[in-house]
Amino acid sequence: MKIRTKLFIFIPIIVLLLNLVSFFIFESGKKVQESYNLMIDKIYIYKQISNETDKNLRFLSSYIIYQDSKNYKLLINHKEKLKHLKNQLIKQSVKKNNELIIENYYYTLNSFLEEEDSITNSLIQKNYSNYVEQYKEVEKIASFIKEDSQNLVDIELNTYYPIYNNVVKYTNSMNKLGVMLFIITTIMSIVFAIWLSRSIILPINKLIYMAKQIGKGNFEVGPFTTSSKDEVGILGEIFNEMMHNLKILMSKNLEIVEKDRLVKELELKALQSQINPHFLFNTLNVISKLAYIEGAEQTSDLTISTSNLLRYNLRKLDEAVTISDEILNAKEYFSIQKARFRDRVSFEINVDDECLEQLIPCLSIQPLLENAFIHGIEHMENGAVIGLEIKKSTDVIVITVYDNGRGMTEEVKYSLLNTTNTLHEKRKSTGLGTINVFKRLELYYGKEDIVKIESKINEGTKIILTIPCSS
Repeated sequence: MKIRTKLFIFIPIIVLLLNLVSFFIFESGKKVQESYNLMIDKIYIYKQISNETDKNLRFLSSYIIYQDSKNYKLLINHKEKLKHLKNQLIKQSVKKNNELIIENYYYTLNSFLEEEDSITNSLIQKNYSNYVEQYKEVEKIASFIKEDSQNLVDIELNTYYPIYNNVVKYTNSMNKLGVMLFIITTIMSIVFAIWLSRSIILPINKLIYMAKQIGKGNFEVGPFTTSSKDEVGILGEIFNEMMHNLKILMSKNLEIVEKDRLVKELELKALQSQINPHFLFNTLNVISKLAYIEGAEQTSDLTISTSNLLRYNLRKLDEAVTISDEILNAKEYFSIQKARFRDRVSFEINVDDECLEQLIPCLSIQPLLENAFIHGIEHMENGAVIGLEIKKSTDVIVITVYDNGRGMTEEVKYSLLNTTNTLHEKRKSTGLGTINVFKRLELYYGKEDIVKIESKINEGTKIILTIPCSS
């Protein structure tokens, strides 16, 4: 069973049980409240009727004595209140055991109101002969109403007391049931939480332990096993598959490392059979000094430039150098080519001094100049120009290598900018190819928009490098 299914089944069950507890408690409280309200409403009406009857009798007495408009208005006002209470009495639910009493009570109220109206009419018409006897009758009826009101209150209390006891018993039983449901729900929640956490935490802890062992290099840790088919079980199967693939990959890597070791040994043996570079540099220096002694100064300078160029090219390519070092190497290279091309080519250089100490990968500029010689101006008999311009712009340095040679087509431009091209360049150069230079710059700076080429056929070429300033 999936974890999601477990949650969708057990959580609604627990929520339903909690809602049942709340519903039972709410219903029991609601019944007690309704019963209590019904009893209180009836008792309140009886007491109000009794009080309003006394007030009517009092204001009627005042009106008889003073016969003024103020007492008359008060009498009429309380008479309306008493009529309103009489109408409310009709709307009350009546039980069979007190139906007759309520009916007599209702007619007694009618008699009281009728006698009261008769007295007020006699006084208004100035008929003073009968109102004394009528007032005595009204007092008598008022005493009956008061007694009946008290009797009805007693009857309501006696009637609702057993009902109230039953409601209290029902409420107590519902409360006990609610407590039981609450205890059961709590126990179920705890059991479910422990069961669900164990089914998730224990396998995950096992996976964590296996992952730590693999991280330490121990690939002999046993495969992950679990009886559950939930998401954790699926994760364990994927982990086992990943561990199996990792073992295969590690074995393949060990084979590759062993092959590389053998290749390095072969390369070392091959290098041991070659001329020692220091011996070559010393020999070139001797030739240079000998040429200088014999008066061949150009030959001496050319030999020194060749020695410096070879020494610079034998540096580690993963080392960063300053732009100043790259410019010196470019000048050495140009002096060698100047001996070949003589006045057919001129070299223009324009560099901001603040760029000289900026770091750049080794052999980033000289291969571009070499590309300009080989592919750009080599065919030109005169007027060839190769230039190097280095400027700082805000937070970048712009390096431009340009020539006025034959230019290149869009296809050639695309192949140079496509650093993922697996085709090898035609190797007529002495060092790195142009594509390799571009690729090293992108890897060094972690950007892909460093190189831009502007070129047209027979109008020359510009290779523009935009590199970030080092802090």
